Amino acid sequence: MMLSRLWHYNTLRNQILIGFMLVMTAVLVIFGFNTYRSVSGLLKKSAAKHIQETAVQANGRFDALIGQMDTLTAQIMTDVYVQELLQGDLNGHPPDFTERQNLARTVGHYQTYSKGINRIELYTGDYRRLFPLDEQSLDSRVKQEWIQKADALKGKLLWLGLDPREPENVLALRRVNLVDRWFSSGGYLLVSLDRSIFEPRESLEADSMAEVMVLMDPEGLPILSNLTSFPEHFDLLHEAGPNVTLNDQEYMMIRQKSAETGWTLFILTPIREVTQGISVLRTAILMSGLIGFLLFLLLSYLVSGLITKPILRLIRTMRGARDGVLKRISQNSRTMELQELNNTYNQMADNINELIRLVYEKELIQSRTELKALQAQINPHFLYNTLEAFYWSLSDKGEEELANLVIALSDIFRYVISDTGRQEWVTMREELEHIERYLQIMKMRLGSRLGWTIVCPEQYGLVHLPKLLIQPLVENAIVHGIEERVDGGTVCVRIEPSSDRSFLRVTIEDDGSGMEDAVRKELLLAVPSGTSSASKGTGIGLRNVKRRLELYYGLTPGELTVESLPGYGTTVCFQIPIEGETYNEKNANRTGRG
Repeated sequence: MMLSRLWHYNTLRNQILIGFMLVMTAVLVIFGFNTYRSVSGLLKKSAAKHIQETAVQANGRFDALIGQMDTLTAQIMTDVYVQELLQGDLNGHPPDFTERQNLARTVGHYQTYSKGINRIELYTGDYRRLFPLDEQSLDSRVKQEWIQKADALKGKLLWLGLDPREPENVLALRRVNLVDRWFSSGGYLLVSLDRSIFEPRESLEADSMAEVMVLMDPEGLPILSNLTSFPEHFDLLHEAGPNVTLNDQEYMMIRQKSAETGWTLFILTPIREVTQGISVLRTAILMSGLIGFLLFLLLSYLVSGLITKPILRLIRTMRGARDGVLKRISQNSRTMELQELNNTYNQMADNINELIRLVYEKELIQSRTELKALQAQINPHFLYNTLEAFYWSLSDKGEEELANLVIALSDIFRYVISDTGRQEWVTMREELEHIERYLQIMKMRLGSRLGWTIVCPEQYGLVHLPKLLIQPLVENAIVHGIEERVDGGTVCVRIEPSSDRSFLRVTIEDDGSGMEDAVRKELLLAVPSGTSSASKGTGIGLRNVKRRLELYYGLTPGELTVESLPGYGTTVCFQIPIEGETYNEKNANRTGRG
């Protein structure tokens, strides 16, 4: 039941729709997948490039700021008054209170023109503070290792990181070299800067999903971050992968390390922001694929309708043949192939209707013919009864020879005028007996001028052949050969096997007047066309025999040949296949002579 329902939908239209949709689906899937993969890769690369450019710009800003601080501290370090105080302290003349107080004017001058500097501190070579005016030592402000690093840099600016006492400030340390003492160490300059100067120009909200910027010192401590809360145990310096998780949010990380400060700038962009364009792309591809699928479905439905509607119309028209008559298709198709199909069907319908009409008329004629044949059966019986009456009358009068001729004539009529159930095929024996009876009757006409010989091996007596196939040729031999000669002649009918024993060779010879070669050729040319200029209708018998050989046996085994010489006679020969078994027949060879 289920298979029958499914078979109901197995139509050409559904097959076209399914085939088109499978192809279209495969094309859309492959195209959408490749497009999504390519465009998403471009979006990711574009986002990474944008983040990298942001990091480079921010790091460049930091480097510019660091360069300004380096220039400022170098100016303070090389100031004449600062150089004199530190050199005097090194020579054993520590500056008094007034000299230290005068440093405020010098330091304040530089600090005024520099944004973000909270405090500038000046120390002697033995770590004593000269400015501000208190007695705090340098090693109490910074670690000893930082002082050693500053000495190792020989006057270059060393960025320390966040101030332990004031986390909102960033410290930078520089050793002061004395110009007049061969740039030997004379003290230290400690600068405290507000870390807000390192923040980007466009500050980002902490709870937004935009980029996160983190600046870390070499120790892994954040110098600045636009996050309100930064995890205490989160070390970005040791994160190897491009993606990190911060506050339960996954980020794409780009890092830039400053060669001047040793600090590392991290730019963290939420993955959701990077893939937002990809999500839009995915939605756009899905919507485009769906719209394309629906449009192609509609187009496939219309195209399949254009193909199947003429076929369905043709099927409905052909079903009209159940009523006995095929109708023509009057509507024209827009496609060449379907129009050709309609034209072919119309031609076929016309031919079939014509054949139906002919068959119908033939049946009517056949019915009428059978009726006439039934009515005509009385005539042969009347003829046979009349001949029987002649036979008994002659027999009573002692005319045995004439009585035998009447019997032969009656047998000929019975052979030629077949009964209703008599078949067209006869045996070779029956055909030869009929020929002999015909020769006996012709003997009454020609007398001693006619002689004949019939030669047939006994084993071929029951070989079947069409009735009256040989007799017309014997008649031609008598009428056109023997009868035209004053002294008459002999007709020879010879049946013999072919060289390969699969055919019987039938030869009819006469030693009559014969014919010229031109007449023979004209006769052979006239036989196929059904026209002959020969006298007495010579071509009719040959044409009849040749046509029957072609119909029953084909051209190759049924080829008929004619050979003739003037004054020597004519020979007609053809072959028929040996079918079935052969039988021994008595009196197969007969010889008669006048």
